[in-house]
Amino acid sequence: MNRRNILIASAALTAAFSSHVALAQDSGQPIRLIVPYAAGGPIDVTARALAERVRDSLGTVIIDNKGGAGGNIGADAIAKAAPDGLTIGISATATHAVNPWLYTKMPYDAAKDFAGITQMVRVPNVLVINAAKAEQLKIHTVADLIAYAKANPAKLNYGSGGNGSAGHLAGEMFKQRAGIFALHIPYRGANPAQLALLGGEVDFNIDNLAAAAPNIRAGKLKALAVTSLDASPSLPGVPPLSATFKGFSIDTWWGLVAPAATPKPIIDKLNKAFVAALNTPETKTRFAALLAEPVSTTPAQFDSFMAAERAKYQQVVKASGAKVD
Repeated sequence: MNRRNILIASAALTAAFSSHVALAQDSGQPIRLIVPYAAGGPIDVTARALAERVRDSLGTVIIDNKGGAGGNIGADAIAKAAPDGLTIGISATATHAVNPWLYTKMPYDAAKDFAGITQMVRVPNVLVINAAKAEQLKIHTVADLIAYAKANPAKLNYGSGGNGSAGHLAGEMFKQRAGIFALHIPYRGANPAQLALLGGEVDFNIDNLAAAAPNIRAGKLKALAVTSLDASPSLPGVPPLSATFKGFSIDTWWGLVAPAATPKPIIDKLNKAFVAALNTPETKTRFAALLAEPVSTTPAQFDSFMAAERAKYQQVVKASGAKVD
């Protein structure tokens, strides 16, 4: 078979496959949206909110929670699903940027096994200190914290939800840029880490804004900075760390992906429906209650964003020394 015939045959097979996939998605069968975390958390809540919003354009979307192994079990299920548009899922900071460097063995390839649909959400993290300790040590700004750490070497510590968690890696990134030392104390989850901060067991944390906000508003925690590139409208007057360290950005994010071989027309159809849902006033209001900012992108933009996040976290995880065997 000559080259021309091979190209014609290949094009015919591609067209036939795409047609089969399109028929599968338009068959009236529900779409399964895999959330690689337990029900009830912010990722699950936002996924369910969007599932409701795309019902008219895509039909029924069923949420399938597959938690475990830091999100790897659910992400692997997405990667290995049929690329027919009937199974999609959530990608997140952990599953698609951190875990590839944190885990010695991965069941999927975050760079090759997925096709981006759109980013969904961005949630800043926030550098917080116990309010009473802030008054005691006269720490009211990031500059004050850095100055205290340099004047009192080895006296500060910080907590996180565990080795390799977002709070741990953000803390290590902050220490590197600030040129300070603070002992990392891992806890079994973000809630115990916050309780330790409230109880004075640790000096500061870098926590998810949604989790820290109630205690910031109650005056129990003092917010020194957010870790997003820009200031957060949810915390007026609190500067971003990028004001101190140019380019500092370490948000929590998640979005929608499909198996890598899903044809572009299907990806584009999914993107159109979910972007429209993300941009409705109802979605923005719902997400705002979680202190989460809706972020809609093209599939190509989301693929590029995830690649950039993997590159960033490769350096952060390596510097932290964190590993999960």
